[in-house]
Amino acid sequence: MSEANPSYKLKVLGIAGSPRRDGNTDHLLQEVMAGVASQGSETKTVILSELNISPCRHCDGCIKTGKCVIDDDMQWLHTDLREADRLVLAAPIFFMGVTAQTKAMIDRCQALWVIKYVLKLPVAINPGRERKGIFVSVGGTRLHNLFQPAMATVKSWFLALDIKYDGELVFSGIDEKEAILRHPTALKDAFVAGQELAAGNMPK
Repeated sequence: MSEANPSYKLKVLGIAGSPRRDGNTDHLLQEVMAGVASQGSETKTVILSELNISPCRHCDGCIKTGKCVIDDDMQWLHTDLREADRLVLAAPIFFMGVTAQTKAMIDRCQALWVIKYVLKLPVAINPGRERKGIFVSVGGTRLHNLFQPAMATVKSWFLALDIKYDGELVFSGIDEKEAILRHPTALKDAFVAGQELAAGNMPK
């Protein structure tokens, strides 16, 4: 695989799905990406709340070509998603699911679903490489199943992108702004998760 080439840098895409900048989820994502970068990987972070992403129209405009007909920021984000070797999705829990910004982005990946399941083509632009991703999230309550609905959505999305779901980093009871900074291990855990994702050893 291409990762065996010592001169090759893994491309790691971080997606900030929180509508609030510099909040708890953003702090975690920043540390994950710092851990990734410490392994020599190439990183890019996109902030969904700053992008123009319209909802999916379910118009079937992509069904023959695998290209979405809506001309907005998803056009280039589709390319980033197809090029990434590793993916980090960071989104807090809203009503037991991912945020509206995150869900809109996921739904707009219907065009990539078409590439895989209708056109029977590789989703990855470099299909010979192993692709992995993790989910990073916080939630204000401590419900035992707080993250399960969001994780089901993320796993389904990863499957469509041909990305192996390689684990999650989630913290319940995190509600107030910057509460994650007072957690005894969260930021360190996030940095290590980034290192292990880049190394291919994310714990299950």
